[in-house]
Amino acid sequence: MELSVLRSSLLLLCVTTIQTCHGGGQNCMDKHQLVGVLRQMEKFLKGQEMRFTEGLRIMKSKLATLQNSVSKLPQADQSAAPSVCPSLEAPVHGRKFGSKYFIGHEVHFTCSHGYHLVGPETRVCQENGSWSGVNTICKGKDVSECSSNPCQNGGTCVEGVNQYRCTCSQSWNGSNCQHQTQTAPPEWSVMNDPAFSRRPRCAKVDRAQHCSCDAGFHMSGTSDNSICQDVNECEVYRLDQGGKLCVYECVNIPGSYHCSCPSHYKLLPDGRSCEDVDECLTQQHNCSRGTTCINTGGGFQCVSPECPRSHGNISYVKTSPFQCERNPCPMESRSCHLAPKTVSFHYLSLPSNLQTPATLFRMATAAAPGRPGPDSLRFGIVGGNSRGMFVMQRSDRQTGELILVQRLRGPQDISVDVDMSEYSDRTFQAKHVAKVHILVSAYNF
Repeated sequence: MELSVLRSSLLLLCVTTIQTCHGGGQNCMDKHQLVGVLRQMEKFLKGQEMRFTEGLRIMKSKLATLQNSVSKLPQADQSAAPSVCPSLEAPVHGRKFGSKYFIGHEVHFTCSHGYHLVGPETRVCQENGSWSGVNTICKGKDVSECSSNPCQNGGTCVEGVNQYRCTCSQSWNGSNCQHQTQTAPPEWSVMNDPAFSRRPRCAKVDRAQHCSCDAGFHMSGTSDNSICQDVNECEVYRLDQGGKLCVYECVNIPGSYHCSCPSHYKLLPDGRSCEDVDECLTQQHNCSRGTTCINTGGGFQCVSPECPRSHGNISYVKTSPFQCERNPCPMESRSCHLAPKTVSFHYLSLPSNLQTPATLFRMATAAAPGRPGPDSLRFGIVGGNSRGMFVMQRSDRQTGELILVQRLRGPQDISVDVDMSEYSDRTFQAKHVAKVHILVSAYNF
């Protein structure tokens, strides 16, 4: 269509050009020029016609290939039945509910009065074209595989399709639970102690004897001569590595257990955790007048820290039970001005093996009202017997922190002296020393 329109347009252009030239137009081509133009137009039209013909041929070829592919596709089986699972019949002496057998559909079964269902109550049509479960039957209630109580030694009988299965209690196996699986007592069983043994509670049910033990006991011995032995819960948890029952010590008792705590500790309401008794708070200490009671893990200490001894122009006065202040210095005494202005005493009680790093102590400065504070502070460790167990670092502009970096195993007492130096315009102003005494308990709680 487009090719014919193009051809007609070019032909009309040529005729119009010739008529114009015959009419005396000024810009007309001579005969040879006009013949050349016509030949060029003819070649152009032939090229366009060839391209159009080739495109049409390719399109016809692709259409034929597509038709051939479609003809080879398998035909849908219009005669196939809509169901994908075989039909199911209602059990004898029973009824079936559900008539559709498509994938995912369910069929339900019930039994007539006087019969009970053996097998699944519901079966589902699965994707592989089969029904779930096994065949369902209705059996008369007076006909039971478990009616003779075939399972021994406390086993439970489970009804099946024309059969039964015994679910055996611990330490018994076999088709009727007739064999004892354990000949030696387990490690967590308390033996050879009458206080930790009980006679089992037995009863005859449908001509079979069933025996059981109280909580905290397990059956031991043979079916003819069985006995209930205590279960050592403390040992069970230790062997299973399931975590400690008690924070400190587990004590086994007949049929149960209880937790105990070391001296000077009390058992918490959860029944397993221990808490230190604060002898200082409860007035259970014997500290004399002039000393102060310091509570520790599992005990207490009576302390009365003393100020540094006087030497030269340097002397101190005790301003509180745990702080000393330096007396005024002579103007000319440089050594007095460099000595600590205050010395304070601090006591910290820690559990053994405290997780590190742990911040134990903070030092900070505070300016007196109306007076500017120092513009620079320096912190450091200046004494004690810690040997690399602590570091002192700045936490903000006005505060330094004493940090424990190594775990401490108790019981032991450790001392560490830290200082804080104040500077103003890079000029030393004063120094303060804190003597920290760390009292590590023997226990990690």
